[in-house]
Amino acid sequence: MLTSRSKRSLIAGCYLLLVFVLWSTEAHPHGHEHGHDVDYHAPAHYKFDYKVHDPHTGDVKSQWEHRDKDKVKGGYTIHDPDGSVRTVEYHADKHNGFNAVVKKHGHSHHPHVYGHKDAH
Repeated sequence: MLTSRSKRSLIAGCYLLLVFVLWSTEAHPHGHEHGHDVDYHAPAHYKFDYKVHDPHTGDVKSQWEHRDKDKVKGGYTIHDPDGSVRTVEYHADKHNGFNAVVKKHGHSHHPHVYGHKDAH
């Protein structure tokens, strides 16, 4: 089960990826880059990765992905608020579809008391 902080981190990562994709398509909307035509039927190739380590919020995560033609491989790691580290590695292709392996490392730590006892 994802905590609200983990959900926000995952949403933020997806949002950053979406912004990058939209930025790259708007930068060259007609398929011309410095006067060269783009072959839209050529095999797709890309690589990206990013890391976040924000000591103020405690947000620590990273993601990487690369694509070669119709094969995609990637993964991400996120430090969950309970103290554990979640790692997801995935791959996808037209024969096997999307496959992900999720691993959780470390022990979950939860406070013994939730909320402030003077909150009545």
